Amino acid sequence: MEKIKLQAKPREIFGKKVAKLRREGLVPAVMYSKGKDSVALTIDKKLFDHIYKVSGGNTIIILEVEGDKNRNVLIKQVEKNPVTDNILHADFYQISMKEKITAMIPLRFTGDSKAVMDLGGSLITNKSEIEVECLPGDLPHEIEVDISSLEDFESVLHIKDIKVPEGVEIKDDIEETLAFVEAPRTEEEMAELEEPVEEGEMPEAEQGQAEEPAAEGGESKPAEAQEKKSE
Repeated sequence: MEKIKLQAKPREIFGKKVAKLRREGLVPAVMYSKGKDSVALTIDKKLFDHIYKVSGGNTIIILEVEGDKNRNVLIKQVEKNPVTDNILHADFYQISMKEKITAMIPLRFTGDSKAVMDLGGSLITNKSEIEVECLPGDLPHEIEVDISSLEDFESVLHIKDIKVPEGVEIKDDIEETLAFVEAPRTEEEMAELEEPVEEGEMPEAEQGQAEEPAAEGGESKPAEAQEKKSE
């Protein structure tokens, strides 16, 4: 699996002062590792934006830390500005190439479904990624899911039908439905959807909730008001 290199520098600025780093085109970051103290870093924003777009959180990155040896890391989390979508902070997790890890891997649906192409159905997918466990060196960037077996509206793809590389174990429930094809709506169903609702028309479920006109000087009351119980 291809590894990507990313340069980082130790960081000595914390708290609200990191805003200055962002104005200089840098992203504050932290690198965690098992049994070791975290390390505060800065990385070039433009370079990291590109790498994150390409790699996501399931590609090994060689983090070249100034004055230190290179580290094999995964991007564990990024914090983004909710308005601008700019990356504000990044978390890296240092991994051992000899220890298994778990990661979420994106699914890419490929192939042609007869139920879609010939019968006019709509492909419905219930998941866009699955959790796997493997050695870092076996971690796939994505997993292909062939939908050509969906030949009719009764066909269903389950997670157990996914083919994964050797050494990769799926952690999700393998009996979970992954994809199927929904039949197109009938002419009657389409006609019902297109029927205009007449002005003043009230759904049947609400008709029993209609209120009687209020008496002069009084308050309105439900049309189906319950009778007062005798004492």
